[in-house]
Amino acid sequence: MTTLAALSLLVWLYLLLAHGRFWQSGPQLAPARPVEAPPIAVVIPARDEAPLIGQTLRSLLTQDYAGPLRIIVVDDGSGDGTGAIARSLADGRLTVLSGQPRPAGWSGKLWAVAQGIAAAEDAELVLLTDADIVHDPRHAATLVAQAERDDLDLVSEMVTLACDTPAEHALVPAFVFFFQLLYPFAWVNDPLRATAAAAGGTILVRRRALRRIGGVAPVGGALIDDVALAAAVKRGGRIWLGHSGLARSARAYPAVADIWRMVSRTAYVQLRFSPLLLAGTVLAMTLTFLLPPVAALFGHGAARWFGWLTWGAMAAAYQPTLHRFHRSVLWAPCLPAVAAFYLAATIGAAVNHHLGRGVAWKGRAYQGAGA
Repeated sequence: MTTLAALSLLVWLYLLLAHGRFWQSGPQLAPARPVEAPPIAVVIPARDEAPLIGQTLRSLLTQDYAGPLRIIVVDDGSGDGTGAIARSLADGRLTVLSGQPRPAGWSGKLWAVAQGIAAAEDAELVLLTDADIVHDPRHAATLVAQAERDDLDLVSEMVTLACDTPAEHALVPAFVFFFQLLYPFAWVNDPLRATAAAAGGTILVRRRALRRIGGVAPVGGALIDDVALAAAVKRGGRIWLGHSGLARSARAYPAVADIWRMVSRTAYVQLRFSPLLLAGTVLAMTLTFLLPPVAALFGHGAARWFGWLTWGAMAAAYQPTLHRFHRSVLWAPCLPAVAAFYLAATIGAAVNHHLGRGVAWKGRAYQGAGA
């Protein structure tokens, strides 16, 4: 056990010192106004979002933005009256489209996005946002100011997630922590590194970048669509990813089962449905997150000391993310247990896939193609 405990400590020393400062839980945009205010088209793919679409649209209709801002909702076959609710908020800036049948090879969300972008005509900037995101009145202007400041092709933010119930307290901050671990924001924002990612709740992209990559068609079948789009844009341009203090998700995951479904929806997709990558992930997660507390509590001699040091380093790395969610530092030592939950959800997603159940979301099931 001593050798494994020492290896785990070395892994965490690397993560803390050389992995893009992922643990810092930043950066975050401060409210700002752009010098120029080019036209923005906001595209919202919406499927069965009746409880949330109203507050999302009202927050967008009250944006404090000096330029033209048009909102396009693509009702993607909703059966709960989402389209009717959107149309009831009659406003000259709001267009509601009925989505067309999805072609083979497209995910449902990206096909809706493609239709919205087509309806946006020649708007210089396109803001892709989900139907459950509530925007501060300063949000659009701040995103444009950031794109303008560094001549960026894409600006994205991890919106503030709901964290109110006991299940959310325990599990939601780790979702952001693991995302930062997979895609260190400093590396995403470095034009010299290949790492690319975006957070689907808020993606501001320039029309010139969409033209260059051929629109969203090249990534039309991607299930982790935000990362795929960011990677396509970064291959010929500059992107930026940070945290948002000006947008929040209104969608709650109040129970453990809700968070399990949210995680398992894309966990095995992230591993490209590969049993080999799954096995590697299990080994890596076990060494990185599960072994340290086992060594600390049950090891002897050097193994025990290595375990305690590594567990402490892990807890320290988690603290900035907990602070972002206004959670107590006492949650930090629980990260190994939370990691075990995420690992179990990933294994569960793999089992479902290989049993032919695939991934289900918004009433659609799929096996690695569209949804």
